[in-house]
Amino acid sequence: MKARLDCEGNIPKEALEPTATSTGRSSLPEVHRSIPIPPKGFWPKLIAYAGPGYLISVGYMDPGNWATDLAGGARFGYALLSVVLISNLMAVVLQSLAVRLGVATGRDLAQACRDYFHPGIAFCLWVLCEIAIIACDLAELLGSAIALQLLFGIPLAGGVCITALDVFVVLFLQTKGFRYVEALVVVLVATVGVCFAAELVFARPDVGGILLGYVPRLEIVQNPEMLFIAVGILGATVMPHNLYLHSSIVQTRAWGQSSPERWEAIKFGTLDSTVALSLALFINSAILIVAAATFHFSGYQGVAEIQDAHKLLSPLLGVGAASTIFALALLASGQSSTLTATLAGQVVMEGFLNLRLAPWLRRVVTRAIAIIPALAVIAILGEGATGSLLVLSQVVLSLQLSFAVVPLVMFTNDARVMGEFVNPLWLKVLAWSIAVFIGGLNGWLLLQTLLSWIASHG
Repeated sequence: MKARLDCEGNIPKEALEPTATSTGRSSLPEVHRSIPIPPKGFWPKLIAYAGPGYLISVGYMDPGNWATDLAGGARFGYALLSVVLISNLMAVVLQSLAVRLGVATGRDLAQACRDYFHPGIAFCLWVLCEIAIIACDLAELLGSAIALQLLFGIPLAGGVCITALDVFVVLFLQTKGFRYVEALVVVLVATVGVCFAAELVFARPDVGGILLGYVPRLEIVQNPEMLFIAVGILGATVMPHNLYLHSSIVQTRAWGQSSPERWEAIKFGTLDSTVALSLALFINSAILIVAAATFHFSGYQGVAEIQDAHKLLSPLLGVGAASTIFALALLASGQSSTLTATLAGQVVMEGFLNLRLAPWLRRVVTRAIAIIPALAVIAILGEGATGSLLVLSQVVLSLQLSFAVVPLVMFTNDARVMGEFVNPLWLKVLAWSIAVFIGGLNGWLLLQTLLSWIASHG
């Protein structure tokens, strides 16, 4: 049964009755509860639960992050490291809420929205989430195409078309089992991590400046240009569709249905995502640090394009392999991110609409929608405009974020939905604080953008 929220913003009691979604179709049914959990042993259980967090983490280090981190580091030095850190800490909390929702209710976030919200509200949330997925897929598409151009000299338009073929890789892995998808993602994430560890060694950054960069400063919200990139970093780090995806793929584990077993699933699922997001924090920080150390303090503050960064890295660092390693990491980042976009699109469509498309069809549709604006920008504005498009895609993601965060916080704070797994008081306060912070930051950005537009057209 679907019902509106009551006048106090709570979910009406009658809306908590079992529905077709909650009692029928499982989230990602082809892999639902397909991975067994050992009955004993901390380490065997930790290994069994490890995996979903790394699928989530790739969304926090995709090519969109590269664009915002490069722009932030080159233009403002280490100053925006605090935004990377705060965004990652918020991501840890929000992804833990997604785990809690999936384990406690057996629903993913999209199914919960469909069950508990008015159909009109649920439909609007679906549309907004699809926009976020398209923006994310656009960034991954452009990032992979840029990497192919840097490594092999393939024109961007050709690279955009080639990356559309990765649908066959995704489909092949899905037929082999979910563990194969997770294993490939772990390998690609590790590749990105190793590449940027090498870049840090080459760049020889100032450790003191890095530590100061992690301290928040008021200038970030006072300077519209810094704020624009900061919100882009936030949008690139805390991905709205990842909240839907995580609440689904955590259910690939076949935990027991008793209360202690479900608490254990929440504990291990949260640990998995926290460790994976710590790696994402390292990579995002490394991108910004390398950009700051290499470009900002060398008089190249205007570097914002991935192509320019690739061209200048080796000459400025004096290491011939630096640019090639950079491009290899970009390719691994883009390809790993396409896997999560595929799964997120499936979760969102099935959860909100109770409509299942064949995975290959869903992927083709998503990719086609992303390919059109990418090719249009390349054809009309030229290849040099791709960097701006990448940053813009991350700002779009950030503007969509509240529409995923607020429902997630509402559900996990409601004891009638969660039962004994409801958020404790401290987590309720923290979750709402994060939701308000995200909404306020985006509102500030919109206000600054509007005032700048009025000033320029006044």
